Amino acid sequence: MLEEPVIGLNEAEGSGESLLGHVVIVGEKCVAHLGLTNGFRMVVDEGPEDGQSVYRIHLPFLGGRQFDWPAG
Repeated sequence: MLEEPVIGLNEAEGSGESLLGHVVIVGEKCVAHLGLTNGFRMVVDEGPEDGQSVYRIHLPFLGGRQFDWPAG
């Protein structure tokens, strides 16, 4: 069981690594349920220079349209 919240990827170790893997797998099932069958983008902001404004791990999924690259 995870005792402390995972604030960022750079802090993930031990049980945090298992939690992150689980979140990605469950997230993939969620986008399938939403019908995003042609693909999706999973986003992780890490640190203030990358725009992280919520200091806990969250993985927004974007889909349903074509995205430009590079992002931003």
